[in-house]
Parts: sequence; C-alpha cells; structure tokens
Amino acid sequence: MSQLVTGEAVVLQVRIARMPTRALACAIDMALQGIVLTVLIALLAGFLFGSESSEALAIALIFIVVLLVVVGYRVVMETLTRGRTLGKMVLGLKVVRDDGSSIRFRHALVRTLMWFFVDFAPWFAACPGIVASLMNKQGKRIGDMVAGTVVIRERHQSMASPPLFVPGHLVQWAQSLELSRLSDELANAARDYLSRYAELLPGAQHAIGEALAARVAAVIAPAPPTQIIAPAYLSAVLAERRRRELHRLSTQRLTHTGPFAPPSPYGVLPPPPPAPGPFAPPPPLSTPHPATVNAQGWAAPGSNESSQWS
Repeated sequence: MSQLVTGEAVVLQVRIARMPTRALACAIDMALQGIVLTVLIALLAGFLFGSESSEALAIALIFIVVLLVVVGYRVVMETLTRGRTLGKMVLGLKVVRDDGSSIRFRHALVRTLMWFFVDFAPWFAACPGIVASLMNKQGKRIGDMVAGTVVIRERHQSMASPPLFVPGHLVQWAQSLELSRLSDELANAARDYLSRYAELLPGAQHAIGEALAARVAAVIAPAPPTQIIAPAYLSAVLAERRRRELHRLSTQRLTHTGPFAPPSPYGVLPPPPPAPGPFAPPPPLSTPHPATVNAQGWAAPGSNESSQWS
C-alpha cells in the first residue's frame, strides 16, 4: 500500500503495481504489437516487392509502421482509456498521476517516448527502467518520474461486509428511525467507510466519518437520544436498515408461499408458518440496555464529544 495526496490535501490509500505484474502486462502488450507488426510488415513487403520502389522508401515506410505500432499504440490506448492498455486491463492495472487523477495525452506521450528511447532502449547495455523501478519505493521507471505518474492496482480482494450493530441503549431509537430518504448510494458510501475504517489514517477516519454522519443525519429522523461518535452512529443506522430489509424480504417470502400462491416448480412445499398480522411491529434487535440516556442528541460534526465511543 502507498499514499497519494490529492490537490485537496486528501490522502488516498492505493496499492502500487510492482515490477513482476507490470512486466507481465508489458509482455502481453508486446505480444499483441508483435502480431500486428508481423501482419503489417508482411503486407507492406508484398506491396514494395510488387512495385519498383527504392530501398530508402521501403526502410522509411517500415520505420513509420514500427513507430506507429510501438509508440502510437501505447499513447492512444492510455489516452482513450485514461491510463490502461490491453495488458493493463487484463491484469487490473492503471496509470494515474501522482495526485491520483487520470492521465492525459501529454502524460501518455512522455511515458511512451521515455519507454521507447530510455527505459528499454536497445542501445543501453542495461535496462534503466528496470533498475529505476526496483530502486523506487513506488515502482516508478524513468518515464513515470518524468511524466509524474504511477501505476496502481485497481483490483482488490473483496472486503467482507463490516460488522453492523446497534448499542443496547439505542435499540428503541433505531426502531423509530425514518429511513425512507436514505439513498442506496449514501448507505453504500457509509458501508465502504466502515469497511476501510482500519486502513484510514486517524485524521481521515474522523473527517470522513463526520462528513458521512452529517449527510446521513440530514435525511433521517429523529436524532439519537445520546451523543455517539460517527462510526457507531453509521453502524447503528445501517444495522437497522438491514434488519428492516431482511424483515421485508421474509414477509414477501411468506406471502408468495401462502395458500393462494402459484404451484412451485420444485414440488410441494411444506405448510408455511403463520404470517404476522398486518400491524405487527418489527421484531426487536435485542433487549434494550437498562442504562439511562440523556437528551442531548448526536454531537454535531467537529465537536469534542464525538471523538470518543459513548
């Protein structure tokens, strides 16, 4: 893992692509380029041999074709795809700027020219690009240093869903929440934050948590009866949202398997348990904690009380 600092002074945690993975991506690209070059040179040779062309013209045409395939391929692909070639797509790699933003044409052009004339140029006894990549902590070759870019891994192992819970003394409050205005996008952002909480720097943990908690608090009601920090607040809201969704799905399943449901293609189903009444309240999460709570409500973002677990 490495850190990239954006123009807004936000620290991003990224996974740097190392030399073996980059070498494999480069090998895939070079294999594709070799196939294209072989076909084009064969066609060009047939055209030149079938006409009265000079040797100088043939050499010039072959040089132009090689330059277009070797240099043009990388420049065009990385510009159009914002930092990817076919080899990088296969291995889940991407070229980004040092601040984490997408590269542009000038970055792709500089990287490719340095790759062709310096990093892996045949007139050097050793490959300066490999030496520079092994010595640089972010795996940069000379072209990356000049262009101000870095190659990162886009594919990460799927992260398990964060453990969501409601503090015992907030169970009744959670069951009274109005969550109809909480969008899936905002809920997923809060869930991702809780999943990556341990990977964030302390300052980012507090800043991002407070910002998300403020956005969530603006679309749900009522406020919690006691002060609670942002991670616990988001966890309680998401846990109640998930409980209601599971209850809704179980109710729909009981309805579809009722006496008037269409026959199941998998055979006769056992009789379902009796469905709850139309006005039955949702089952509680757990027994509320007997501790008393105050009426101060959730601490606003930036308050000192929100930095400790309640």
